[in-house]
Amino acid sequence: MTILDELQWRGLYADCTDLDALTTRLAEGPLTLYAGFDPTADSLHVGNLVPLLALRRFQEHGHRPIALAGGATGMIGDPSGKSSERNLQTPEQVAANIAAIRGQLAKFLDFDSAANGAQLVDNSTWTAPFSYLEFLRDVGKHFPVNLMLAKDSVRTRLEEGGISYTEFSYMLLQAHDFHHLREVHNCELQVGATDQWGNITAGTELIRRKTGHTAWGLTFPLLTKSDGTKYGKSASGAVWLDPQRTTPYRFYQFFMQAEDADVIKLLKVLTFLPQEEIDALAAELESNPGARAAQKALAAAVTTLVHGKYVCADAQAASAILFGGGLEGIKESVFAEHLAGEVPTQPMFPSKFAGEGTNIIDLVVASGLCPSKGQARKDITAGGIYVNNERSNDIARNLTSADLLFGKYLLLRKGKRNYAVLSVS
Repeated sequence: MTILDELQWRGLYADCTDLDALTTRLAEGPLTLYAGFDPTADSLHVGNLVPLLALRRFQEHGHRPIALAGGATGMIGDPSGKSSERNLQTPEQVAANIAAIRGQLAKFLDFDSAANGAQLVDNSTWTAPFSYLEFLRDVGKHFPVNLMLAKDSVRTRLEEGGISYTEFSYMLLQAHDFHHLREVHNCELQVGATDQWGNITAGTELIRRKTGHTAWGLTFPLLTKSDGTKYGKSASGAVWLDPQRTTPYRFYQFFMQAEDADVIKLLKVLTFLPQEEIDALAAELESNPGARAAQKALAAAVTTLVHGKYVCADAQAASAILFGGGLEGIKESVFAEHLAGEVPTQPMFPSKFAGEGTNIIDLVVASGLCPSKGQARKDITAGGIYVNNERSNDIARNLTSADLLFGKYLLLRKGKRNYAVLSVS
């Protein structure tokens, strides 16, 4: 299967500047391609995985990928897909964001291969020395304004209230990037989502006009849900690759909660699982959707890609506990990092568990699971309260230090899904 065949079956092909010519070129041997990542934050997010994994797919087929960190373009802001002007970042913010993103990019690409090792480049290294007059003469003169106005990213913004000259010029900067990479690194292909089509074709046109060399652009669909909204955001905002921004547990759960209508597409786009395995998961989804086998496979594969197999295993263990599983074998680090930080946690003095301890009714109320002692008494008697995931229906029971997990935590649950942690400190 060629790389283009793989992109097609995975649903990662939307358009190409010249598909027949690119197909012929790819059959002749490896080429160099690039995708850009603007440092608008100090972490990439789930949406960035599509172009990043596309670079990796090409690399696995023998091609040489370039990941471009937009130190220059990040100072401007890409208007593509945006309905309003971005707030401009300071040079210090951009530099800090690039430093953080570089490490994330390096986790997905092989930079050590002698044959087709990946490269990381920063477009500020060739853009910053460029004077304004030089840019107007060497780049700007090749772009008729009427063609720039016809680009979707510009036309849409004009229809929605206007666009600044700063963002209007963004496509020239990206076009110059492609031209530079074509000349210096023999980069023949740029890939990106469909909202990048205008910027990508600006680059192929600049290359043709200035040098007469051939270059191609290839786009893949935006990652969207079945209802048409962008995929990659949770109720609390974007789902980040940085574990400090989105914990591995929440990251894992985000994919576990994928809708049945979306999960097979996500398996194709965001994982490297082979076609046979994904087809088998699709069949199982249809015959037994309640088992959520496809969601489990998706969450495990993407979490392993981003955070590693050991962190993924910890997230899976924490997930099992919060869905009623036992606590046997759970590590303290997993409990502290993946559970205590994900459910409401109340600090308690050690004296509460010393000696004869404290009655379960008082602790359930202190945890916030029940609003009053009367309600707590009813819930306990009815068998709706669990201590460390074991049902406890004795209203006379006192909980002592012997009940504490790792001598520090008490996990309380009401019903199937309402959890609280009491933390001794």
